[in-house]
Amino acid sequence: MFYLTTMMGTMIAISTLSWLSAWIGLEMNLLSVLPLMKTKTKTSTEVMIKYFIVQAIASNILLFSIIIFTNSAYFSLFNTSSSKILPLIISSSLFLKIGAAPFHFWLPEVSSGLPWNMVLILLTWQKLAPMILLTNTINNLNFTYSIIILSSIIGSFLGLNQTCLRKLMAYSSINHMSWMISMLLISYNTWLMYFIIYSIINLNIIIILHKFNLNNMTQMFKFSNFNKNLKLLFMMNFFSLGGLPPFLGFMPKWMAVNQLINNKSYTISILLILTSLISLYFYVRLSFSSLTFFCLENLNKKMFWWKGFLMTLTNLTTLLGLLFFSLSYYLM
Repeated sequence: MFYLTTMMGTMIAISTLSWLSAWIGLEMNLLSVLPLMKTKTKTSTEVMIKYFIVQAIASNILLFSIIIFTNSAYFSLFNTSSSKILPLIISSSLFLKIGAAPFHFWLPEVSSGLPWNMVLILLTWQKLAPMILLTNTINNLNFTYSIIILSSIIGSFLGLNQTCLRKLMAYSSINHMSWMISMLLISYNTWLMYFIIYSIINLNIIIILHKFNLNNMTQMFKFSNFNKNLKLLFMMNFFSLGGLPPFLGFMPKWMAVNQLINNKSYTISILLILTSLISLYFYVRLSFSSLTFFCLENLNKKMFWWKGFLMTLTNLTTLLGLLFFSLSYYLM
């Protein structure tokens, strides 16, 4: 039931024509996702409170900005230069909701205390509605470019010294936010394709991390008991997340760089590529540590009743996905 209302809240927020209805959809989404965060661990209550406080602050800022922005009697009191601040405040509240830098402080901490299924929802579905609403509020390119630059730098450099896999995935998400926000400025269709592919790759990685209960880089020795083909697919998914060709994750970044160059945003495109190389470094470090461990071929078959489905899913998305999306992109 809570999963259903979470999806309904997002759908209301992205399909409405009124800012007040969008705020109601965001609040429905927030109140529905909080019970899903409740687990038997001691940290779940702390994580719920952190997430609720941050999202409530962002929602209050959004609501008060909407009231001032839509009330012509109060809005007329602002002169032309002051009225430009209100869209910035609305954008800042939405950036706080998705965890883009410098409003990212809560995302790694909340992610570190959640189960893997909720980490997947937090890094993918929960960012959908605020990012679509951002398309209606971005009017200051300098402010948006600063968000893109900070997200790319912070998401790549702060992920280097992380040993907690949940925090590593959170900083990876912050880095990918810079790519997605830059696409919101240029092409909505490219952003949508980037978001879908990023969600698919995250799903593949989190399936493996959740199934084997991997929480820290020091636990990667568990892969010494697993099949080498599975370890190879695990590494390929991280390569795909980093945007290394010829994997699926290269496709949206290729399209993004192409459109940024056509839009003459050379500085942003160079910065995104360089920071993506830094994030690719800690992906490779993590995946190599699991691949190079000694592999035991005497595998307990009872543990791998799902192996065929998982390997098929990861194979198709990492190897054949680039070809499929390339053909569909050029056919469109």
